[in-house]
Amino acid sequence: MSPATASSGGNWVESYTGMSSDNIKGLVLALSSSLFIGASFIVKKKGLKKAGASGLRAGAGGYSYLSEPLWWAGMIAMIVGEVANFAAYAFAPAILVTPLGALSIIISAVLAYVILREKLHIFGILGCALCVVGSTTIVLHAPQERAIESVTEVWDLATEPAFLSYAIIVLVAALILVFRFAPQYGQTHIMVYIGICSLVGSLSVMSVKALGIALKLTFSGMNQLNYPQTWVFTIIVVSCVSTQVNYLNKALDTFNTAVVSPIYYVMFTSLTILASVIMFKDWDRQKPTQIVTEMCGFVTILSGTFLLHRTKDMVDGSHHSSRLSKHANEDDDYSSDGIPLKSPDSFWQP
Repeated sequence: MSPATASSGGNWVESYTGMSSDNIKGLVLALSSSLFIGASFIVKKKGLKKAGASGLRAGAGGYSYLSEPLWWAGMIAMIVGEVANFAAYAFAPAILVTPLGALSIIISAVLAYVILREKLHIFGILGCALCVVGSTTIVLHAPQERAIESVTEVWDLATEPAFLSYAIIVLVAALILVFRFAPQYGQTHIMVYIGICSLVGSLSVMSVKALGIALKLTFSGMNQLNYPQTWVFTIIVVSCVSTQVNYLNKALDTFNTAVVSPIYYVMFTSLTILASVIMFKDWDRQKPTQIVTEMCGFVTILSGTFLLHRTKDMVDGSHHSSRLSKHANEDDDYSSDGIPLKSPDSFWQP
């Protein structure tokens, strides 16, 4: 196919859908990520139950699931989902990719109902519908991806005064939480651990996006690996994700997943959108009505997420209150606490 034909095809796609070809690629990758990660929870849980029937359960310290093919199938699905999620940031703005992480909970809820025969309350179905409506709203009004030809352009955006100020504020706040509040209040105040994950997470997404753009350009023939900025972004990704691993695991180990997941989703997504707006100036290329519509879509997703989590224990009119602390019924990460938005191993889309 000639460049002219490809350009013509891209223009046709953009005029027909109202989205650039890069945004569509990012959308498909983000949806694929949610599908694989959402399904991985169910497959892994199925494997854990099967392994627990013939050996020591994971919640009791057993590792029999490591010899269970179903568990490994779920793990592979999760890895594929994370790779797709990473790639999505290279093509589409974070304001489009990050909120779509909520769709994984719909996949998990529906598959849990079909495969695991877990109950889904009527309000849970409404929550799923709200997530779909909100996601569709954001997709239709998301800004176009910024055209970037070199990782040095991303570095210039990251070192502008506005984003540097944001990064400094985030780092100072995270350090205060880590050294001042976490030792004393981490085990009793859920916002401490989640605050650290969300603050650092917003920086990790920006670095992941920068690294993804560098790799995309490299694979297209413009080598970015010889730029020191690429490796700086790589170091930042490793540092930030390691911090998220540590404190998200602490939060999940200390508090109820049903409480952690929606709060983490709200904080992480909000701060990521804010960071993206500051660094990549997503809203500079949009009209006020588009921005307001995107925010309405985001609030709709939040409402659906909250409703789905709040009603997951409501069956036939009965309601069992969610516990804040997590010290009982812990067969595994997918026990009666519910299915989290994302796996504890997923940090770019909570």
